[in-house]
Amino acid sequence: MSNPTPPHSDRHPVAYLNDKFLNSPDARGLRILSEFLEPWAHFRREKVRDTVVFFGSARIREGEGPMARYYDEARTLARMLTEWSEQFTNSTYRFVVCSGGGPGIMEAANRGAADAGGKTVGLNIGLPFEQFPNPFITPELSFEFHYFFMRKFWFAYLAKALVVFPGGFGTLDEMMEILTLTQTRKLAKKMTILLYGSAYWKEIVNFDALVKYDMISAADLDLFQFVDDPAAAFEHLKTGLAVYTAQPDTWELPALSKSVNPLKPDGA
Repeated sequence: MSNPTPPHSDRHPVAYLNDKFLNSPDARGLRILSEFLEPWAHFRREKVRDTVVFFGSARIREGEGPMARYYDEARTLARMLTEWSEQFTNSTYRFVVCSGGGPGIMEAANRGAADAGGKTVGLNIGLPFEQFPNPFITPELSFEFHYFFMRKFWFAYLAKALVVFPGGFGTLDEMMEILTLTQTRKLAKKMTILLYGSAYWKEIVNFDALVKYDMISAADLDLFQFVDDPAAAFEHLKTGLAVYTAQPDTWELPALSKSVNPLKPDGA
């Protein structure tokens, strides 16, 4: 007499449906990769080619305190930029306003772009004090990150220009990251960097002292410019972005900046 067929045991879930595995230390690489791939898929679907990034404090609120003017001016500049960029929209969207997705200056930037009827990106991140996405981000371009470095990747590699409004530790960290990438030529593109609010930035960071003590070169001060009103900032942005406005649409979406190989700086 043959042995009876044993009953089927419960099937183990396939790895990509196994929440226990996906949330384990062993799957950290997959979680990091997903924070690269998911935004990329959305940027392609929404035909976003490149961005202009706005940094600044989450603590600056509309109509509240002596710094409130920066909220209004960030909103105004984002609206002006978005209205201007519409002329370059063909099969892709150009110079889309991008922020960190939260309140304050980030909200003002997304709000200004929304005022102009444009797409706008928010790269939000979960923080202990519960930063939530502001309501002005284009829903299909609202992202949530766990890893700061993947969020910074998407700030850097799509941006053709950067406007840094007054801010604290987070803003300083993000600004210095982009300045370092630009200084070391790790981004193979011309980046317009504006520090908005010259009095604030010259008090917070003594750039001249960095030159004095030979921590940076005098030429490094040319990596950025100070601006103090939306009109001046807008003119600098138009000038800096001019090199890109004449470029035809590319097959590559989004148009990621190539990193420079220091061993082959000319691509040889």
